Amino acid sequence: MNARERHGIPHDSVITIAGTVGVGKSTMTNALANALNFRTSLEKVETNPYLDKFYYDFERWSFHLQIYFLAERFKEQKKIFEYGGGFIQDRSIYEDTGIFARMHYEKGTMSETDYETYTNLFDAMVMTPYFPHPDLLIYLEGSFEDILERIQDRGRPMEQQTPVSYWEEMFQRYESWIDNFNSCPILRLNIADYDVINDENSIEPVLEKIGHFINQSRKWRSSRLLTK
Repeated sequence: MNARERHGIPHDSVITIAGTVGVGKSTMTNALANALNFRTSLEKVETNPYLDKFYYDFERWSFHLQIYFLAERFKEQKKIFEYGGGFIQDRSIYEDTGIFARMHYEKGTMSETDYETYTNLFDAMVMTPYFPHPDLLIYLEGSFEDILERIQDRGRPMEQQTPVSYWEEMFQRYESWIDNFNSCPILRLNIADYDVINDENSIEPVLEKIGHFINQSRKWRSSRLLTK
């Protein structure tokens, strides 16, 4: 019996991994995909034409960056469900509007007109009954010190040049965002409770929780449909 069957995780599940920069989303995405024999949907940082420009000039490029992310994530989400599920997704589409666009608007690096245009577009595309939402959002969390250490360890030049205050503010915004998120079921995992790089068996308790959460949420959705 494989891991997916052992933990009762449906073959068509769509699981998205969320969390602040450096928390280990890609590592968890790959570990879960390998354990479940699922496809991955990874964030394509290297092919983003705005990201380097954005880190040097937030005000000039924040709107362009968010529109690019929205379009790419929307296309990817549609593709995942057209395949019939069975995907682990690195970063959710919800974080862009709930955290990044709002942060730049509130800090004055995105104009009110641009922010309204972006959020209206996001609501029309994503926050509708026709948009396919994941079965589960796994939120990776940890101390700010641990997350900052991970950012520094991976050594991306554009991240090394970004002030620590930016990462600290983003960390706080993520914590606030997840406390108010309700677009799909949430499983919160602390990065201190597992080490999928050095101990592959540490993924087992995570798989057990995933199976439980997805099956409970699907039963709840089925019962709601039957009572309508």
